Amino acid sequence: MSIDEVSASTLSAPIQNAELPEINRRSAGYHPSIWGDHFLSYASNINKEEDYDREEEHQKLKNELQKMLMAEVDKPSEKLKLIDAIQRLGVSYHFEKEIEQVLQLVYNGCDIGANDGNLYTISLKFRLLRQNGYKMSCEAFNKFKDSEGKLKESLINDVQGMLGLYEATHLRVHGEDILDEALAFTTTHLETMATSCLNSSLAAQISHALKQPIHKGLPRLEARQYMPIYQEDPSHNEAVLTFAKLDFNMLQMMHQKELSEIAKWWKDLDFLRKLPFIRDRVIECYFWILGVYFEPEYRLARRILTKVIALTSVIDDIYDVYGTLEELVLFTKAVERWDISEKDHLPEYMQICYQALLDVYKEIEEKMTEQGKLYRLDYAKEAVSQLIILFLVAQMKNQVRAYCVEAEWFHNHHVPTMEEYMPVALVTCGYSMLATTSFVGMGDVATEEAFAWLFSEPKIATGASIVNRLMDDIVSHKVQTSLFSIS
Repeated sequence: MSIDEVSASTLSAPIQNAELPEINRRSAGYHPSIWGDHFLSYASNINKEEDYDREEEHQKLKNELQKMLMAEVDKPSEKLKLIDAIQRLGVSYHFEKEIEQVLQLVYNGCDIGANDGNLYTISLKFRLLRQNGYKMSCEAFNKFKDSEGKLKESLINDVQGMLGLYEATHLRVHGEDILDEALAFTTTHLETMATSCLNSSLAAQISHALKQPIHKGLPRLEARQYMPIYQEDPSHNEAVLTFAKLDFNMLQMMHQKELSEIAKWWKDLDFLRKLPFIRDRVIECYFWILGVYFEPEYRLARRILTKVIALTSVIDDIYDVYGTLEELVLFTKAVERWDISEKDHLPEYMQICYQALLDVYKEIEEKMTEQGKLYRLDYAKEAVSQLIILFLVAQMKNQVRAYCVEAEWFHNHHVPTMEEYMPVALVTCGYSMLATTSFVGMGDVATEEAFAWLFSEPKIATGASIVNRLMDDIVSHKVQTSLFSIS
């Protein structure tokens, strides 16, 4: 059955749930949330006076670090180490302008590490410049080749240098053979060092890097993991460490409060009782969003994106697990029409989800209106804001249509070709929709130009969707047996 084959009479008449015949529903057997109501309540033990003292110390240390970053130094390489510590401890968002200014100077003419033979310093310079968007040449590593054009075996005696080079190789691009070789070289020797290194802290650092290099880590987790390592470093900067710990704790309290609000919203929806077949993963959704942005100024953006991804997960489960094809066609039509009056034409369990979906997008619209400063409320900009809302709704409609196509494939026992599958699967992975939604609530950072760029379907977004989709399929294939859809 296709969507268009559903009769007009079926769509126009409300479904009376009591008259529906018994349906043998499928179940994916999702386990309950491991968190329970743990995050439902939020209680801070910090009183107002302590909070004021904490903020005062935080500002004092921040000022001190700003001065350190801008001060002249005898060894420019020490400035790179300071920037590296600030970034790895998760507080670089406070010093973006200062860090950019220092790196610009380094890139333009400060010849750090060119003649000192220090593998660690050159690797650090390369990584910091590359990850901040500078086209640092990999030719700087040619000096570490032997007469045969291979990396010198003597490098293995420099553990910190090897670790630094390993991290640098993850910023390589196609055609940089020396970095491809360096990755294989450092990986092989670091694996040996991780088991034989007498310094337990260094061994732990190597093991962590081999499992997940800095470039691929989540900032919050990396900061928490790096703090004890940095603290054990005899050359660590106490002001940097103290500021990082203070900032981490302040951010954590803010995130806990936000998560409490999200948990209450989820609890009030009563999905766990009314829709017991869905994944109860709203806490994980919020944590995932912290990987997108954790900074204080993006609180609204986190709230919006968490709600959208949580509801998308519910809708995904309705299409993948619970709904009959006839019900799914009805739900798809209702989403297409995007009108609360369509709720009455749906089965009761779908009505709950449909109402929540429209409510969340209504909230987005209201928040964007309240946040009028985003487009400074002149008429042209306000019109752009409305177009963005319409585009977000259109993307959700497209998401649901794609879910319905996959449901039709499943119910009709149709195995699509790769050519059929990929255009649909790139939508159901949700990457494009969530990427666009992530811009909402970011204030002046998300400019009209930023949205226009995203609406143009840039290659990088398409490429990311392909990687996301195929990686998800590979993992899901290992655990799914009875369900076809794997989004």
